[in-house]
Amino acid sequence: MSVSAEPTSVDPRRNSSVPADTGTARTDTLRPHAEHAFADELAALAAQDDRPRPARWRLSPWAVATYLLGGTLPDGTVITPKYVGPRRVVEVAVTTLATDRALLLLGVPGTAKTWVSEHLAAAVSGDSTLLVQGTAGTPEEAIRYGWNYARLLAHGPSRDALVPSPVMRAMAEGRTARVEELTRIPADVQDSLITILSEKTLPIPELGQEVQAVRGFNLIATANDRDRGVNELSSALRRRFNTVVLPLPETPEAEVDIVTRRVEQIGRSLDLPAVPDGVDEIRRVVTVFRELRDGVTADGRTKLKSPSGTLSTAEAISVVTGGLALAAHFGDGVLRAGDVAAGVLGAVVRDPAADRVVWQEYLETVVRERDGWSDFYRACREAGA
Repeated sequence: MSVSAEPTSVDPRRNSSVPADTGTARTDTLRPHAEHAFADELAALAAQDDRPRPARWRLSPWAVATYLLGGTLPDGTVITPKYVGPRRVVEVAVTTLATDRALLLLGVPGTAKTWVSEHLAAAVSGDSTLLVQGTAGTPEEAIRYGWNYARLLAHGPSRDALVPSPVMRAMAEGRTARVEELTRIPADVQDSLITILSEKTLPIPELGQEVQAVRGFNLIATANDRDRGVNELSSALRRRFNTVVLPLPETPEAEVDIVTRRVEQIGRSLDLPAVPDGVDEIRRVVTVFRELRDGVTADGRTKLKSPSGTLSTAEAISVVTGGLALAAHFGDGVLRAGDVAAGVLGAVVRDPAADRVVWQEYLETVVRERDGWSDFYRACREAGA
């Protein structure tokens, strides 16, 4: 017996604090979902998008890529970049979602895997909330379905007692589901995806039924390649995904651009000072992170020891945002070396014994001797005192 897979009238945003019928984010929402935060851009793209769209897609693949990479539409509407990186990476990811293969976004921490996943789902389905967050304790019910035990005990197994997972809902509604940190999920729970991705069906043996995916359904998973060996994907499951690796920013300029854009977005929601006043400090933070991450100074002359942390772009964004908050609440509103020094120290020194040695060596041999960095050197010394 097969359960009808036509889209239901259930609003997938029913648990959101954003009214589903307005298409705009509430002003008191700390972090609106992508489909609400960028509703105007998505609407502008949809209005001018005359290219073929796969079944139940809100936009064509070309428009989805434009939404992520940014551009200017024929009517002059500016689409802000959501992802700064190789265009081909985004094109391959979007094309994968237009086929029957699921998408696995792989990369080191801080390469915007979750960010890209959310914006892809928002552009394709208009809904980024069908999400399974992977942890060591994620049960199979989070991917398949669970039960309302009060109804189960009162009336026995029935459709009314069944609680669909985000993946089941995405299958029934022809939407995009998301699974974050797939390799953190126990291997036996991971493998519950195999039938879903290969047969495009989810059996419900307790009812003698199944949910068959309707056209438009697909799944985006993310995985941190630092987690290899935690719960490595089985070969059977890995074959069901097309893997796209998100690289670290290629150049310092690209990374500064990414950090500046994200900090501006976060800062607006927190009423923090404008970022342009602190671009020099952003550039310093990015330089420190890149040099320690790469194990060599920017000019290639001095080899360095790398700390245990990842020093990712996401961590740079966090350091700068924290610095802006310090500048706003305890300074003159201008981002300075003293505002970011403690954040840099906290990001670098994760292992108090080994990382502190690495940091002190870098501080004394590189930062101290660098022209124009004396204020940063003093601030870092004070932060580590």
